[in-house]
Amino acid sequence: MNWTALSVFIVLFTAVAVLGFMAARWNSSGLDHLEEWGLAGRRFGTIVTWFLLGGDLYTAYTFVAVPALVFGAGAIGFFALPYTLIVYPFVFLVFPRLWSVSRRHGYVTASDFVRARYDSGLLALAVAITGIIATVPYIALQLVGIQVSIGAMGFTGTGLLGALPLIVAFAVLAAYDYSAGLRAPALIAFAKDTLIYIVIIAAIIVIPSQLGGYAHIFAAVPRDKLLLKPPVGGNLGLYSAYATLALGSALALFLYPHSVTGLLSASNRGVIKRNMALLPAYSLVLALIAFLGYMALAAGVQQDPQFATYFKQYGTNFAVPALLLKSFPSWFVGVSFAAIAIGALVPAAIMSIASANLFTRNIFKEYLKPNATPRQEASTAKFVSLLIKVGALAFIIFLPLQYAIQLQLLGGVWIIQTLPPVVVGLYTRWLHRWALIAGWVIGMGWGTWMVATTGFTSTTYALHLSSLTIPGYAALYSLTANFIVSIVLTVVFNAMKAPAGVDPTVPTDYVHDVVETSVLSAEPTGEI
Repeated sequence: MNWTALSVFIVLFTAVAVLGFMAARWNSSGLDHLEEWGLAGRRFGTIVTWFLLGGDLYTAYTFVAVPALVFGAGAIGFFALPYTLIVYPFVFLVFPRLWSVSRRHGYVTASDFVRARYDSGLLALAVAITGIIATVPYIALQLVGIQVSIGAMGFTGTGLLGALPLIVAFAVLAAYDYSAGLRAPALIAFAKDTLIYIVIIAAIIVIPSQLGGYAHIFAAVPRDKLLLKPPVGGNLGLYSAYATLALGSALALFLYPHSVTGLLSASNRGVIKRNMALLPAYSLVLALIAFLGYMALAAGVQQDPQFATYFKQYGTNFAVPALLLKSFPSWFVGVSFAAIAIGALVPAAIMSIASANLFTRNIFKEYLKPNATPRQEASTAKFVSLLIKVGALAFIIFLPLQYAIQLQLLGGVWIIQTLPPVVVGLYTRWLHRWALIAGWVIGMGWGTWMVATTGFTSTTYALHLSSLTIPGYAALYSLTANFIVSIVLTVVFNAMKAPAGVDPTVPTDYVHDVVETSVLSAEPTGEI
């Protein structure tokens, strides 16, 4: 047991837990309304939203998995960098429209918008279910960061006893989530990002000096991991895989319920636009995080006998913890592991809140209790958020880790199928609601089948077109099929004059805003 690291870890984790409980008193007008509990009253300003989205999108699993992919597979792991650069202009152009129409009509989820826009409870239900099933395994994988960090400090037991620290950590998360709602992860995100920046800055200064400099690090990395292997014959290989992973991931990222929740909590359209200009700063940090994979290769952590048991248990996910253990004194190891663990709490909290919002508005109120009061909605969401956390925890404790990873691999493939009704719906209602449902079925089915053909080990599928083989992201391929089916059937349904339902929104709803302010001026009254 590394008692020094553990002591620092406990102190920082406790301080963050206190912040979470304090958030219930943070500019709240009452948490018995879903908009207050689940969206913080839609009053977050530029700075809070920046930290909230950063904490939401750059998770503990990013801190662990991205360098682990670089460590194990090489340059393909850097696809995360261009996709974060693609996604922000996309969101800048598209998602202020979702904020505006949601603010005008009181929509809490993307499914609320779809329900109204297409006058289809079934299509909204499909979007809601997709969001929930794509998010729950994602929450489970946030626990990997905590689990690996706790294990690296000496908690290596199995069963419930070995999982006890993890259970305690998530019990604390559940408690302050229940009491404070979205304000809790928003406040904790400040601490999380500060710790991660400290750890990364220390890593890029200290570790290269121990390894003989950056030139030595690159020299120690096998050539096949430094560059993508060029295409051979008619097989585009890693080139097409890299490009489609970057594009498909960019299109999918902000369709996740937790991303939508973060955006809808903003106080105005300008907050979203400013954040899309500021969030690329996180891409610099992501590049440095990914580079830790090369540092771990150069440090030879996998060949170190003291880490053999950990690599056997956690695989390449242990690369970064091993590098930190080998490079820093115990007290700073405690700081680093606390950063990873807290980096899991923020996104896990937002994900469970977003999933609870979906269940409450688009399943509970739509089908189980249509006359639910705001207080009943908030109570239901709080309870469901607890159940979702318990389910995510069960993934880690009772099932082999690869099951959660396999389901999370499908997350991007599944969630991207909601792009046609959500994103296209923000601009036009031409696509028919029944055609969109059929396209969703085809996209979900084919996307799942493509991943299944790899044994659920990869989301890259080799598409064969005559003599050309194009390995690519299954999400992008299945989305293409979704669009083709939706467009063709829309033509058919329109020709048959099938009823399209009534749309309560009008064009001005998509561009409406409250008073804009300069990024340098004071925020409007009521913002946080």
